Amino acid sequence: MKSLFRYLKISFFALPLVAAQQDQATRIVFLGDSITQAGVNPGGYIVKMGEILEKKGLKAKYELIGAGISGNKVYDLYLRMDEDVLAKKPNLVVIYVGVNDVWHKASSGTGTDPDKFVKFYEAIIKKLQANQIKVALCTPAAIGERTDFSNQQDGDLNKYAQLIRDLAKKQNLPLVDLRKAFLEYNLKNNLNNEEKGILTNDRVHLNELGNQFVAEEMLKTLGI
Repeated sequence: MKSLFRYLKISFFALPLVAAQQDQATRIVFLGDSITQAGVNPGGYIVKMGEILEKKGLKAKYELIGAGISGNKVYDLYLRMDEDVLAKKPNLVVIYVGVNDVWHKASSGTGTDPDKFVKFYEAIIKKLQANQIKVALCTPAAIGERTDFSNQQDGDLNKYAQLIRDLAKKQNLPLVDLRKAFLEYNLKNNLNNEEKGILTNDRVHLNELGNQFVAEEMLKTLGI
């Protein structure tokens, strides 16, 4: 744990210094699914990150780019990396995927098996690092907001979130643990054990408060 915090301080607190030295903005690409696709819309978490940075007087130091496509699973992200990520020459990529890999098992029978999920996720990390791009990981937040683990996909979602935690630990990468953060928030604020309407509008996609919450969690992990 201490080594992870040490890495965070070295890698991400250094980002503003890199931008200042190069006299150009640090470019951050958010790679993900429909949650990230919506993140660039008014009120989306990426837009809200920009608003927070502007209030802090830091907006000119960072360029935030959304690379989310609805329905994407981890292998979709890998297949479109060249055009949607590498071509943009980012300094940092935040990977936010996993909901559809779990959700689509029940909804359409097209989810991603755990071993394949890890292999594709590792391939994404390896390709980014081979291009000298820093990487941060995110756990999928929710498929239902009930806090007693009675949401249909809670078991799988917890498993896949743990796979991402293990990857972050194994490769000493920063982790935005949204799964953990959402549960902690709902335990305090979802007193009626509702399945949606706290941080999501439909059990998965973020409402206004959810977008603000994710924006703050992202910036906190990035050390901004």
